[in-house]
Amino acid sequence: MEKFLQNPRHVEIQVMSDGQGNAIHLGDRDCSLQRRHQKVLEEAPAPGIPDEVRQAVYDSCVQACIDIGYRGAGTFEFLYEDERFYFIEMNTRIQVEHPVTEMVTGVDLIKEQIRVCAGEKLSLKQEDIVIRGHAFECRINAEDPKTFFPCPGKVNNFHVPGGLGVRVDSHLYSGYTVPANYDSMIAKVITHAESRTEALARMRVALSELIVDGIKTNIPLQEDLVRDKAFAEGGVNIHYLEKKLGL
Repeated sequence: MEKFLQNPRHVEIQVMSDGQGNAIHLGDRDCSLQRRHQKVLEEAPAPGIPDEVRQAVYDSCVQACIDIGYRGAGTFEFLYEDERFYFIEMNTRIQVEHPVTEMVTGVDLIKEQIRVCAGEKLSLKQEDIVIRGHAFECRINAEDPKTFFPCPGKVNNFHVPGGLGVRVDSHLYSGYTVPANYDSMIAKVITHAESRTEALARMRVALSELIVDGIKTNIPLQEDLVRDKAFAEGGVNIHYLEKKLGL
């Protein structure tokens, strides 16, 4: 029988291990803004978690990697409520939201993953990992922002935002045709700054500069979310977005 959690948050821990007795964590991410259990907007680090609670779950995840001889990048996913973590699963791969961790740690997770999977030892020690500032990631999907129906088609014009602390990961270009055969995600917009407030402000500006013309996208939804008062305060639960959307 599982414990019922009424208003939990989704918080996950990024780890890296070489299968040779060496493992580290690279902090945490809050992925609570979800629709139908699909993440929409992520941030690192997760706001409002006591340091001692955070450190305890870090230590547990690192020790688990050592105990099972894990090799590669991985993520331990948890529900978090009332200052307690409840394990969901471990994703034994890199994840969509890994850029926010890269932005706050300065570590290229893909490069390190390839190294350890090639049989090399970790090039980093735990003391090398320092969390600096705050980062957000907005998933940009080819879908109607209200009905969420997929919207494949030709992208007439694609313009990405730029500037200090702004990163865009995408395969799009002007003239590209988004196929109907795959996942609807077409880009990720990531911002980083010294504080959560500043990083969120940068995301508002970045989204306003992003142009994907020719198809419908969820950019309007993301623009709404980064201006949402409750989200700006930090710590919304996994039900918040669906309630906001009236689902």
